[in-house]
Amino acid sequence: MLVSFRALDLNLLKVFEALMTEGSVTRAANALRMTQPAVSNALARLRDALGDPLFVRAGTGIRPTQRAVVLWEPIGEALESVRGALDEQVFDPARAQTEFSLSMSDYVSSLVMPNLLSHFGKIAPKSRVHTVPNTVVEIADQLEDNRVDCVLSVYVNEAQQPAAIRSRSLWTVDYACFMRRGHPLAAQKRLSTRTFLSAGHVDVSLAGKTMPSYDLFLASRGLSRNLVATVNHYSAAYEVVRQSDLIAVLPSDLRSQSRHAPLLHAMPLPLRAPPRIVSLFWHQRNDTVPAQRWLRETLVAMFAESD
Repeated sequence: MLVSFRALDLNLLKVFEALMTEGSVTRAANALRMTQPAVSNALARLRDALGDPLFVRAGTGIRPTQRAVVLWEPIGEALESVRGALDEQVFDPARAQTEFSLSMSDYVSSLVMPNLLSHFGKIAPKSRVHTVPNTVVEIADQLEDNRVDCVLSVYVNEAQQPAAIRSRSLWTVDYACFMRRGHPLAAQKRLSTRTFLSAGHVDVSLAGKTMPSYDLFLASRGLSRNLVATVNHYSAAYEVVRQSDLIAVLPSDLRSQSRHAPLLHAMPLPLRAPPRIVSLFWHQRNDTVPAQRWLRETLVAMFAESD
């Protein structure tokens, strides 16, 4: 039998909040300054009261059930409002000693990290930022499992974004056809579709994705190209292009970040794929966490294109 609001021990909601934000009973206990058995006991009482497991084991931590995800938005916002009214706490980046984790490809990292770290050095000098590889199809899992705070990536079109994952568009990726400056095709003003498709290509296939997105686009039009090789880093693709006669469809804005820029030649694509957008992704449970909100607002302010 479910417990009514009148009978519910509201202290249990603080435990629920810690479990949602920490993704681990041990970390929740540390955050609450409680023993692990005490947190486990509180979770058991919550389960009985709400008639749902609320959290299930996932790797070394825990993952919220759908019921917990639905409850989190109103409960998290309510607790944040109460906390703000009582403590008037705000995140002070100048004094905070917070560690943030971001998931992104080397392409996104090369554009984001130099400016972001410079900003942190001025605004949040005691905080730290760590990056992990972006595996594209594991965006939701990385956030659900609390492995990272945010993901900066293009979301795969084949998968539907889970309701608990929030997103904000940042910038549109423009692509060009790259080759070495001495490439036999570099002297042409433009590439015909036939020449482009028959030339040897290298492309980037991030871990977990079997086919580059450009090949999915070509397949949708009944076309295919001579894809000789795939690599799992954008920097490696530029290096392959620089040292071979292979060409590549790569983000044009990365060229300005590459030390090989003077050795590369860019041409317009004869077949232009639909635009792809790099977005900021985070889990709903972090909506009201002050440090997380500050991080997201910083990333949007620094890297989002004007609407």
